[in-house]
Amino acid sequence: METLVSAADLEAIILTLRLAAATTLILFVVGTPIAWWLSRTRSRWKAPVGAVVALPLVLPPSVLGFYLLVSMGPKGPVGWLTQSLGLGLLPFTFWGLVVGSVLYSLPFMVQPVQNAFEAIGERPLEAAATLRASPLDRFFTVALPLSLPGFVTAGILTFAHTVGEFGVVLMIGGNIPGVTRVASVQIYDHVEALEYGDAHRLAAILLVFSFLVLLALYAWRPDRGRR
Repeated sequence: METLVSAADLEAIILTLRLAAATTLILFVVGTPIAWWLSRTRSRWKAPVGAVVALPLVLPPSVLGFYLLVSMGPKGPVGWLTQSLGLGLLPFTFWGLVVGSVLYSLPFMVQPVQNAFEAIGERPLEAAATLRASPLDRFFTVALPLSLPGFVTAGILTFAHTVGEFGVVLMIGGNIPGVTRVASVQIYDHVEALEYGDAHRLAAILLVFSFLVLLALYAWRPDRGRR
């Protein structure tokens, strides 16, 4: 009896989920302070920083992948740094994919969280300040709980977007089985080899996954009436 997916397809799916999970967790840590700063600052650097964060939304993935490949290569600044630290080179490794995915998915984390922070307004934070709460206390006890819906949305979008990546991961990671061959690259391999049946099965799995993720996102409604 023919299985739904082959061992190679299953390996690619597991690698994709690992990549998406690592990217989402890292972006929670990296993207939250960026979103907080963008939501609170009046600096003249707000617009340039916001544009840099949003750049992956309009930049072709191959362009971002190319510059990352150059910068992380043996003659690039990041490559020089990683070699100096004894970490080797990042291209064509799993962690190279993570770096590329973090940059490519950055706006999907930062923008929903920034919008959630901005929706809080000043009054809750000012009320906490009158109770002598420190800036750190106000952030963790007021801002974070009130912006939880934004974090949920950002996490779902970041995870789903990373699962669907192709151009960036192909440029940085190539096509190494078990190391950098994610599900989207595996589908490309099936099509190149005229294995349309295998491509259909794997593509259908990603299609159903994407639909369920978006369905959960649109169906989920937090209790906005509770203060």
